[in-house]
Amino acid sequence: MIELKEISKWYGQFQVLTECSTKVGKGDVMVICGPSGSGKSTLIKTVNGLEPFQSGGITVDGMEVGDPKTNLSKLRARIGMVFQNFELFPHLTIRENLTLGQVKVLGRSLDEANAKGLKYLDRVGLLAQQDKFPGQLSGGQQQRVAIARALAMDPIAMLFDEPTSALDPEMINEVLDVMVGLAQEGMTMMVVTHEMGFAKRVANRIVFMDRGRVIEDCSKDAFFGTQRSDRARDFLAKIIH
Repeated sequence: MIELKEISKWYGQFQVLTECSTKVGKGDVMVICGPSGSGKSTLIKTVNGLEPFQSGGITVDGMEVGDPKTNLSKLRARIGMVFQNFELFPHLTIRENLTLGQVKVLGRSLDEANAKGLKYLDRVGLLAQQDKFPGQLSGGQQQRVAIARALAMDPIAMLFDEPTSALDPEMINEVLDVMVGLAQEGMTMMVVTHEMGFAKRVANRIVFMDRGRVIEDCSKDAFFGTQRSDRARDFLAKIIH
């Protein structure tokens, strides 16, 4: 469903990604991990064109992300994205946050968008909060709303960029539980995270990055069993400790 071939990216003279390649099949749950500054978030943002890249190629469900002819708005409507800091519209109610993209991008009627949005708000356990504003919810609740908003667009895959890093420890599990449920339902997912418990529980693929390169791209069992690189072993030992 998603293929990255030798993706390289520079910020001025600094190369942030160096010939990164990987594939994500339908129903795969890929966890991308590595130390801070390794290029994880940049890599995942290239998948739906939020970050341009200078060389290589990305194909998403047959669409070439780097092709100037590709309609990136349509692509992003098909690939849900959940960020670290929720990115909800603070001046809109939760229900309005859920319906705006459906109406503006997908052309749904307001009634249809409301029905779809409330269905997924219920799915994340927040139906009773529909008339509140984001600032009235906890961080964990806001992130669950962000997930519901992405799901309401009927995506073929979901991208998560460190979805729990801005949360208090007590709120992390309520977000991870929603993500575990999505994985168990067969949603194709790429997840940048340090939550190794989540990776062990639901990922079937692990990509380990360091200094802008893909160092490991293997099954979960291989990564947590006999890692092929000393760098990955060192990282895992520190983060689990």
